[in-house]
Amino acid sequence: MPKILFIQPTQYGADKKLCKQKKIHLPGLVFPLLAAMTPDNWEVEVKIEVVDEINFDTDADIVGIGTMGYAIYRGIEIATEFRKRGKVVVMGGYMASLVAEKALEYVDSVVVGDAEIAYPLLLRDFEKTRNIQKIYHHPIGNLKGLPLPKYELLLEKPIGNMLPVQAGRGCTQSCSFCSIASLYDGKYFTRPVDEVIRDIQRVKDLGFNRFYLLDDNIVSNPKYLKTLCKEIEPLKMTWASQCTLHLAKNPDLLESVSHAGGNLLSFGIESITQEGLNKLDKSWLRADEHKKLIKSISGAGIMVSSEMMIGTDSDTEVSIRSTYDFIQQTKIPIPRFYILTPIPGSALYDRYKSENRLLTEDLQAYDGSHCVHVPANISPEKVNELYWWIYQKVFSWRSIIHRIILNPAALKAPLLYLFALAVNLHYRRYIKKRVPPNIF
Repeated sequence: MPKILFIQPTQYGADKKLCKQKKIHLPGLVFPLLAAMTPDNWEVEVKIEVVDEINFDTDADIVGIGTMGYAIYRGIEIATEFRKRGKVVVMGGYMASLVAEKALEYVDSVVVGDAEIAYPLLLRDFEKTRNIQKIYHHPIGNLKGLPLPKYELLLEKPIGNMLPVQAGRGCTQSCSFCSIASLYDGKYFTRPVDEVIRDIQRVKDLGFNRFYLLDDNIVSNPKYLKTLCKEIEPLKMTWASQCTLHLAKNPDLLESVSHAGGNLLSFGIESITQEGLNKLDKSWLRADEHKKLIKSISGAGIMVSSEMMIGTDSDTEVSIRSTYDFIQQTKIPIPRFYILTPIPGSALYDRYKSENRLLTEDLQAYDGSHCVHVPANISPEKVNELYWWIYQKVFSWRSIIHRIILNPAALKAPLLYLFALAVNLHYRRYIKKRVPPNIF
């Protein structure tokens, strides 16, 4: 029986040690979904390195490595070691997809973008000839008929209180910095509602009362989201996802999300200045509406998590320090920050390269915590300094107490805000080690 070993690499901390955790808080969907698409005559094993150790003496015939962001560099190390031992090594995921030719220097094959067509073809090629193509790139036209993910593979690991479910993929917006925009070019696909509910019901049957929708922007199709919420509501579960602040501009839809149990959403706010948003091709988001929309979302009983960038072409030291004030004023419970990074394959990368504004093309520096370009109004060195300054300020005890413990919304949802406190403490531990915080 042939065997495939899937590996999700961890990343290195500032101390050059691999980041490890006792628990996976947000397990990914890709390996359970790929396992469900694997023929019955194949054996599947999954290793998630943040909690697992990798056995380089595995008997697997193929090693499949995920590439989520900066973890691709640990993935390259893993790939190199397995190839020394004669294994066939494949990479997939958005980072490898964007730099496929570079990734091919370290692996035998790269699955670019969607895997629903490409992955079965790869396995078929291997079984027939033991040879596989360098690139498998087979975009899909819809998300109908996806199999029920093999969640059992995740239950073998120490995980948190949520399992992943996918409703849609892609995004209708085309922000210049975004990897999703680069891969999907403004397309957004939705799954049949009954198939999404099937997966959610399976999560519930496994004993979970909470799930998260792995969706790049669940507001991309408001009509679909409202229909989905209507079907989710009777299940009496709670859930998290990510979308745009535009949700708050549709009060009826906002209410539907809240009534259906959606109580934690992540929003790409990016910048507190309109100029900063405009220069990222995100002018459809209005900076002067941020506070109002956040207040509406919080008022609906939905906790706000945010993602913001520093080092945009509108940024100055004043605007970055004002971003901290913005977080304090809005009391966003779970904020995250990144240094604007022109991801290879994105429109922003092409523009900065043509303008000779890239400081390096060493992709190991493209981790969201190093300034790799020359901003218009501030030095790269100052951006690097202020990145850690804002993280240290936002995740100081004073800020955590202000945003969470003294947040009036905590009285209405104490368990949810206890979760937010745990996330903040988790981030704080990473920041103290000078590791960009993340939830694995």
